[in-house]
Amino acid sequence: MGKFNKAGGREMPELNTSSLPDLVFAFLFFIMMVTSMREVSPKISYSNLPQATELDKLEEKSLVTFIYVGKPTEAYTHMYGTSSAIQLNDQVTNDAGHVYNYVKQAEAKIAADKRHRMQVSIKGDRDTKLNIIAEVKEELRRANTLNVSYSARQGKTQD
Repeated sequence: MGKFNKAGGREMPELNTSSLPDLVFAFLFFIMMVTSMREVSPKISYSNLPQATELDKLEEKSLVTFIYVGKPTEAYTHMYGTSSAIQLNDQVTNDAGHVYNYVKQAEAKIAADKRHRMQVSIKGDRDTKLNIIAEVKEELRRANTLNVSYSARQGKTQD
């Protein structure tokens, strides 16, 4: 029979960290791939959103197409003027007729089984004239996009 004895002089071997930088860079690469950055840089000022008391959060933001309506920011007033304009992705226009093509292109990017859940969200500044919002709504009707929401801030409830 063999003799078993405990060797008290043994130490725990050191942890090999030579592959740690590779692991960190692989994790960093993974984070960079799954993180989405802001796709649209704002050229329209919509910071003064209207207030509302009954708000719902958007469920699936991947199915939401945003239309920004308001006055151009200071950096773009020399290009687009000071009157209200419409921003569709990175394009700014004063013609609401471009909304139809924009919505149809956004609809084409969504899978066919999810198109019925597509939603258009209008982010309009409170100081925007209603006629430009009405023109946008008319183009949305023409594009048969009936699921429209308006972005707003939480307002005070009246008791």
